Order: sequence, then structure tokens, then C-alpha cells
Amino acid sequence: QVQLVESGGGLVQAGGSLRLSCAASGSTFSINDMGWYRQAPGKQRELVAQISSGGITTYADSVLGRFTISRDNAKNTVYLQMSSLKPEDTAVYYCRYRGLRSTWVDYWGQGTQVTVSS
Repeated sequence: QVQLVESGGGLVQAGGSLRLSCAASGSTFSINDMGWYRQAPGKQRELVAQISSGGITTYADSVLGRFTISRDNAKNTVYLQMSSLKPEDTAVYYCRYRGLRSTWVDYWGQGTQVTVSS
């Protein structure tokens, strides 16, 4: 099992910044992706950004140029630096850990609320 602990959400004004962190512990995988998804009220959960254990990144078009995902493999921790935040970024942000052994296995964090006021 892999446990995920998220931190860093909160309330910020439009144009501000926040940094989310997600630390993985337990039976972690040497080959893995870590990422952030978000879900706003009444909407489906969507990918925000993800990063592989080799450092390959993927971003949603809506956050390109504003958000940066990074990771510290020694700490099994992924970070999401969010800048130039907009009210439409308001959502619950979930950390996802996907590890590969014989097949891909998913783990999710409990979610952290990000609220951007206008």
C-alpha cells in the first residue's frame, strides 16, 4: 500500500500563488508517475499536471505557463507551484500516485481545497 499526504491548499486572491505538496510513503514503486488532479463542484475530475519518475511532465492547457510540477525522488514528494491563480482554479486538488510492477496501480490522496477569490 502507498499512503499519500497532501498539504498546501487554502484561500488566495486572484493573481496570487500557492504551493501544494504530496508525500508518498509505504510500499512505493521505483517506476511511477505522480500528479495532481482537480475537481470543481458539478464538474468531473480533471488532470492538472503529472510528472514521471524520470521527470517527464504533462500539463493541462488551462494551467500551462502558470503552474509548475516538480518532484523530489529522494523524498517521494511531488510539488505543484501555482501562480497567477484565477477563480476558475478553485477546486479540490487530489494527488495521484501511479506505480508499475506487473501492472499500473493507482493511489489517491484525500484532497486539499484551493479557493481563489476574485
